[in-house]
Amino acid sequence: MTAAINILVVDDIQQNLAAVEALLARPGIRLLKAASGAEALELLLVHEVALALIDVQMPNMDGFELAELIRGSERTRGIPLIFLTAATREPSYSFRGYEAGAVDFMYKPIDGQALVSKVKVFVELYQQKQQLSAQLQELQRALHLNELFTAVLGHDLRTPLSVVMNGAMLLPMMTDHPKVAVTAQRIQSSARRMAHMVDQLLDLARIRSGDMPLRLARADYAELCRAIAEEFQAGEQAQRIDIGVQGDPAGQCDAGMVSQILSNLLGNALLHGEAGQRVQVTVHGHAAEQITVIVANRGVIPAPQLACLFEPYQQGCDSRKTGQGLGLGLYTARMFARAHGGDIAVQSNTEQGTVFAMTLPRQPQAPSSTQEKQSA
Repeated sequence: MTAAINILVVDDIQQNLAAVEALLARPGIRLLKAASGAEALELLLVHEVALALIDVQMPNMDGFELAELIRGSERTRGIPLIFLTAATREPSYSFRGYEAGAVDFMYKPIDGQALVSKVKVFVELYQQKQQLSAQLQELQRALHLNELFTAVLGHDLRTPLSVVMNGAMLLPMMTDHPKVAVTAQRIQSSARRMAHMVDQLLDLARIRSGDMPLRLARADYAELCRAIAEEFQAGEQAQRIDIGVQGDPAGQCDAGMVSQILSNLLGNALLHGEAGQRVQVTVHGHAAEQITVIVANRGVIPAPQLACLFEPYQQGCDSRKTGQGLGLGLYTARMFARAHGGDIAVQSNTEQGTVFAMTLPRQPQAPSSTQEKQSA
């Protein structure tokens, strides 16, 4: 059975309290009666209420003063307030009531049918709010379990993947058959691609959980770029990368995170840029407070894809092709940049091609953890 919904009624005249109780009494509704503002505040400390009906003219603390105190508390400021008053219908009087936080005014003698209808509306709104809150909590629990599952799955997949990769490396040593060497190379390539996907899943779990502590150390951004370029030697991809340096390329950063960002940007430029065209990487270190790394390639990203390029899984985009990954690379790259206090921007047009700009502070702060804020 669901808990009864509380409605607070405040009036210094007992007959009025009894009359309101007789009007509103029904299953699922519980009336909390208070004869003064002080009693009402005590009840609000203990109970959660869907609506408060407050008499304006009370001794010691009138309804306006009580309303201001209710609105002044974080716990009770969202309670709808309806004022009940026997005063004249003066505009200034009503204005003060609405200024104090009232959602409605009802003048005595109270129209019983109108009061019941108004209360019914606010009770239904309260029930809808409770249902939405319960659904939100359930979704949050489901999201947490999903993220936990992703992290555990990604971690446990690393061991069998390493076995597959080691086995593929040993296969050519066991025989000179050419088909074995080709098969082993394909196994290694697929295993590396799968390992990259696992790393992306683990990165996503870290981002979602806010567990991204920065391990800051002095690093040369130009050397980081050269190291990543050397990793793309397969298929002579490294020969397509030009690296330029302007100003001082040294700064504090988490070299592991920055290397992942650069690897993603360079990998995308080589994969999606125009075939045979060179990729230009420029480290700008003239600014005293920040370092910017530009990765530019020929080719244009369509506008619909550009709008959601940094979203996880690139939902709503048709750019992701089967076998190219999970669509998490640019999302995690931006989150890693933001963990440093920087960001990644992109421009793409026919004149200049596609240009990604990663800008990071030269001396970033080192928070204990970074939480995602976004919009994704």
